Amino acid sequence: MSEDRTKVAVVTGAGRGIGRAVAAGLAKAEYTVVLIGRRQNDLDRLAKDLAPAQARAVVADVGDPDQVRAAFAAVEREFGRIDVLFNNAGVAAPNVAFEDLSDADWLNVIQTNLSGSFFCAREAVRIMKRQTPQGGRIINNGSISAHRPRPNSAAYTASKHAITGLTKSIALDGRAFDIACSQIDIGNAATDLTATMTAGVPQADGSIRQEPVMSTDHVVEAVLFMADMPLSANVHSMTIMATKMPFVGRG
Repeated sequence: MSEDRTKVAVVTGAGRGIGRAVAAGLAKAEYTVVLIGRRQNDLDRLAKDLAPAQARAVVADVGDPDQVRAAFAAVEREFGRIDVLFNNAGVAAPNVAFEDLSDADWLNVIQTNLSGSFFCAREAVRIMKRQTPQGGRIINNGSISAHRPRPNSAAYTASKHAITGLTKSIALDGRAFDIACSQIDIGNAATDLTATMTAGVPQADGSIRQEPVMSTDHVVEAVLFMADMPLSANVHSMTIMATKMPFVGRG
């Protein structure tokens, strides 16, 4: 890293999947990493695996603003600053027909994916404005669905379209305070959540097809590239995807 002091990165949804992989990558790159998630056991195992890098596990549901405030207050007390927030935590609704999507499933996705990202970004911005040196970087995990919906994905797609608007607003409002904000849209990284891709998933034409996946290593490399840029530069949006997945031309 280019600076003498150790940078502090916060990763939400850190216990599994992309969050876990990115947290490990940041730790390897000599960041102090704060792991936020809902499952204490997952976070504790990851913190242990990351040793001797400095990692702290903080249990919080990002959809609960009180828990988010408490989590970020704990980060500020212990480390005094936040250099990078990877706003990663997210959920999906069951794959059902549009009219069969329940109130509870809709609200759960919006509360976690959109409201949770806002709550975490809001606390990070507050800290980034008052820390010295001022500023920091927020990287929102969007989705290919922010551009092209999959069948029966209204809640998830709506939440990720909204993340694009949130990203632009944070980038604009943070500009005067050296707070950069960007969005990474990931297509078919190989995690437990994408295991069904190799078995076949619904396509826009009604067929079921297998889809290629890519290693999470490529996602980690992309996030690190974005995170390590000086605050005078920003990758505002990036799409990283398995080359042969049906995205370009999908619809």
